[in-house]
Amino acid sequence: MVVFDGLADSAAPTSEKYAKALRSIEEVTRDADSVQERVLEEILCRNADAEYLRQFSLGGTRDRHTFKSKVPVVSYENLQPYIQRIANGDRSDILSSLPITEFLTSSGTSGGERKLMPCNEDDWDRRDLIFSLVMPIINTYIPGIDKGKGLYFYFVKAETKTPGGLLAHPVLTGYVKSSYFSSRWIDDAHTSPLEAILCPDTSQSMYVQMWCGLVMRDQVNRIGAIFASGLIRAIRFLQLNWKALVYDIHSGTLGPKINDESIRGCMTRILRPDPELAADIESECSDEKWAGIIRRIWPNVKYLEVIVTGAMAQYIPTLDYYGGGLPMVSMIYASSECFFGPNLKPVSDPSDVSYTILPNMGYFEFLPCDPAAPSLPVDLVDVEIGKEYELVVTTYTGLCRYRIGDILRVTGFHNSTPQFQFVRRKNVLLSIDSDKTDEADLQTAVENASKLLRGYEYCIVDYTSYADTKTVPGHYVIYCELLAQGSAVDTIPKDVLDRCCLVMEESFNSVYRQGRVADNSIGPLEIRVVNRGTFEEVMDYVVSRGASINQYKLPRCVNFTPIVEILDSRVASRHFSPRVPHWNPERCG
Repeated sequence: MVVFDGLADSAAPTSEKYAKALRSIEEVTRDADSVQERVLEEILCRNADAEYLRQFSLGGTRDRHTFKSKVPVVSYENLQPYIQRIANGDRSDILSSLPITEFLTSSGTSGGERKLMPCNEDDWDRRDLIFSLVMPIINTYIPGIDKGKGLYFYFVKAETKTPGGLLAHPVLTGYVKSSYFSSRWIDDAHTSPLEAILCPDTSQSMYVQMWCGLVMRDQVNRIGAIFASGLIRAIRFLQLNWKALVYDIHSGTLGPKINDESIRGCMTRILRPDPELAADIESECSDEKWAGIIRRIWPNVKYLEVIVTGAMAQYIPTLDYYGGGLPMVSMIYASSECFFGPNLKPVSDPSDVSYTILPNMGYFEFLPCDPAAPSLPVDLVDVEIGKEYELVVTTYTGLCRYRIGDILRVTGFHNSTPQFQFVRRKNVLLSIDSDKTDEADLQTAVENASKLLRGYEYCIVDYTSYADTKTVPGHYVIYCELLAQGSAVDTIPKDVLDRCCLVMEESFNSVYRQGRVADNSIGPLEIRVVNRGTFEEVMDYVVSRGASINQYKLPRCVNFTPIVEILDSRVASRHFSPRVPHWNPERCG
């Protein structure tokens, strides 16, 4: 029997299949450095004839010293010309000796658009391996959880084709549409039919997934989404649509808005009138107080499976409110570039979540974040507990010494493999869902809005921002202090500031705009105009807490409650984007 740190003897794996999965974790983490050495050899052997590696004259050597001395650490901008050639249809061995079959779109951006991450056929083998470990690990801590059903809100997002004809889509969409997902998605273990998840109409998909979850409420013992924001959207959807759902459950029908033929076809086998259940749900949802609504509607739920680390931590209080204190489980650390590893202690407090990077997923290096430390990357097993690093990855698909942009803190080791907390995305200021807006993006947006104000002889004196997640969906708030110049009127017309909101949204990248237009995962941007002198008051407050007045610099994003309260107490007017920004789903590569 495999026993993880902190696991009681009585919580043994319930099946040999699960025990085998847990043993595989032990085996691969026992001598992580040897596994890393083997992985690098495999990658270099596989891609030795690829154009990118050939330029560094490795001469057939596959040892890590030669590799690290000759191949530079790079960012997306360095690889973009190679990736663009593949996207445009060049089928030669550019990054990988195996054909690139599709692109996974990253929520990071380059030049305002999505990054394209190359993917091979066998890349899904490694990604699926991580998914296969989730239930064995959770079942070790919550025995018997596999006996009930999971209500998971999953959705496909827009796919595009590159000029060369390769599909480009978000990683979850790629996985959901793969044979790996369909073979793993067993109706007996989940409430939602696969047809509902694959429906491109998010509203219909959400409605049917919620309907199924309500109808099977007594069998549901876990509820989840990819991000915390996604689960909150689902609860908000229930708040807005419970009357229609209750009617359909009572009558055993689906309303006319559900017109997707594949959905209606698969639902015929479970549609049946249930007036008693409809009355129970109506009783719960008609109560104005929605505290603990998840526990009340789904009484057998043991935990919420959502990512609540990094930027998603801002949703923890809201989920705690709706969930009535249910544990929040963040299981997987992954990205479009590579999947990294699981959380081996799933029931830990969200603030203590650490991920174990499995050394067979790729070759990993770590750049120290301490400016006083040497700038050279260190290997996986050489990181130090308590220190922060930027993750650098070399993948089977041809990314070599690529800076992911994630900042991680080492919290400990499992066997010889380090465990990490996700700290933040490098340089990211604002994030509501899968969007990531950095300081440069925000500065560009403010500058573009300033151009509109100049025509009215106003300028933006200073600004900061805030990700407001108290609304559903969450939205960006930009605090601005304005100054009238020359012969400007005393007050600027409201519609002008409303248009400034839209100008800012048009300035943000396509991931943000898709969230606004297609996914409805981000609400309209808000400008809060503050009174003159507000930012001086903020500075006075920060200095009063011990900051140096000589070194003070207004942060471009705030999340410290007392500062937000100061800003909100000085708001003179509020303005929202009057419509959604432009988004072109066909633009890719």
